[in-house]
Amino acid sequence: MSSDNASNSKQNPVSRFFSILVNDLKEIGVTFKEGDWKTKLSFLIMGIGPILRGQTLRGLMYLVVEILFFVFLGAFGGKYFSKLGTLGVIETTKKHRKIVYGDHSFLILLFGLLTLIFIVFIIFLWRMNIKENRKEELALKQGKKLPGNRADFMSLFDSNFDKTLLALPVTGVFAFTVLPIIFMICVAFTNYDATHQAPTKLFTWVGLANFKNLFSFGKSGFGSTFVSVLLWTLVWAFLATFIDYFLGIAVAILINKKGIKFKKFWRTCLVMTIAIPQFVSLLYVAKMFDNAGIINATLLKLGIIKSAIPFWTNPWLAKITIVVVNIWIGIPYLMLMATGLLMNIPEDLYESAKIDGATPWQMFKNITMPYMLFVTGPYLLTSYTGNLNNFNVIYLLTGGGPKSMSYAGGAGGTDLLVTWLYKMTINDTDYKMAAVIGIMVFVVTAIIMLSVYRMLPSVKDEEGFQ
Repeated sequence: MSSDNASNSKQNPVSRFFSILVNDLKEIGVTFKEGDWKTKLSFLIMGIGPILRGQTLRGLMYLVVEILFFVFLGAFGGKYFSKLGTLGVIETTKKHRKIVYGDHSFLILLFGLLTLIFIVFIIFLWRMNIKENRKEELALKQGKKLPGNRADFMSLFDSNFDKTLLALPVTGVFAFTVLPIIFMICVAFTNYDATHQAPTKLFTWVGLANFKNLFSFGKSGFGSTFVSVLLWTLVWAFLATFIDYFLGIAVAILINKKGIKFKKFWRTCLVMTIAIPQFVSLLYVAKMFDNAGIINATLLKLGIIKSAIPFWTNPWLAKITIVVVNIWIGIPYLMLMATGLLMNIPEDLYESAKIDGATPWQMFKNITMPYMLFVTGPYLLTSYTGNLNNFNVIYLLTGGGPKSMSYAGGAGGTDLLVTWLYKMTINDTDYKMAAVIGIMVFVVTAIIMLSVYRMLPSVKDEEGFQ
């Protein structure tokens, strides 16, 4: 057995999967061949074996789920699943001033996927049922006594309490997170948009046509727009993360420095930006920097400028303004976090460095920053990926604008991938391309997360600062 495990660990994931699958099929065959009539009957009626062996509670669980599956399949899921390959062929028509509804592509896709997942779950449960029968048979042949119904029930609150506790949260995660993600991925392979709106119009599968459109650099393609928005998204995330990070540390060091008065007052001023909801503060700031806002009005009145500065109408100036405003938003968080971390750096290190003649810059570079980077490495990574999808700052300040005729899909000069996706969904109802962009957001985020995570000092050397 150990040699099999060792050989499996050396195989690539695909070979390992097929190896496990073949071994599993062999085990199913052996169970059917060597099993008694109760086990053989359980291949068709799940749970009948445990019920006949006295484990009624365990067997009923399998049996009830199988009955519910066939009821669901016959009364509801089957009709949607049968049309999943075409997403419907009967269009909605109007006869004698009466609308005769045909197939509903949206519902076919949604409930067809739900039925498919239910089928996969039943196959998995059926396999567990076979294993359960095999385990019970072997236990009886060895003269062991099977646990009774009371013991099974009590195990739900003892040895299997983790499964009982996680059952509801896992169901919720599946229903409200996993299923919508799978649905969104499937939409990316359809022509679901404003001209194919269910139930009046059908939509269907189009394969990789939407992905080809995203990477097409022709007049009607999204390629140039996608590259521009992606580059700005990456640059924005980098600037928003690291400028706030280093300035937050600098502000924390400055406030905590000996001799600085009114420390609580300065901290309170910074924390106030956190206390005020971003929905309020960002909309106010957007109006302040508007062409007719208080900043332009004041500068014009003082004669400093002759015409309004286009903070939000010039693409490059809008990007710079967004980065500057984000500094005001992000520094307080980093200041609070850095304050706590700075207090944990042993003073002996600084005292020893002073004795050795180290300058303040050398102490910052060789003591403070290595410690901060080690401890906050995972935070930096999550902050960067969070800024990749930072919807609030961009949308509340500029709405993704200014608009550009050279951009496809309604994208603006400051749009991130996530705000572009939102606008394509809400404004253009181009669900298919929005789904494709959603997939690309996931791919970009996953690549960055997986690549950088393994390079973090706190991951490579967990005991480095212990």
